[in-house]
Amino acid sequence: MNSDHRVFNALMQVGLVGFTGLGFLLTALKLPQYGLISNLTSQIFWLYASYRAWKEANQIGIFLNTIMIMLILFYGVLNYWILS
Repeated sequence: MNSDHRVFNALMQVGLVGFTGLGFLLTALKLPQYGLISNLTSQIFWLYASYRAWKEANQIGIFLNTIMIMLILFYGVLNYWILS
C-alpha cells in the first residue's frame, strides 16, 4: 500500500468519526437541523467505507444500510431547511 493511499484512508476515517460524532453532539445540544447536515456530510465517508467493505469482504448489508440512512438524512435536511 503506497503512502498516498494510507493518507487518504486516514482522512476518510477521521472524517467518518468526526462528522458522525459532531452530528450526534449537535443533535444532543438541541440543534437537530445542524446535526442532520453534519450526519449527511458523514455519509460521504460512510459510503466510501461501506462500499469498500462490500467489495473486499462481500458485506453488502452495510452498504445498503448506509444508502437508506443517507436517504433518511436527506429527507430530514429537506424538511428542516427547504420545506420549513
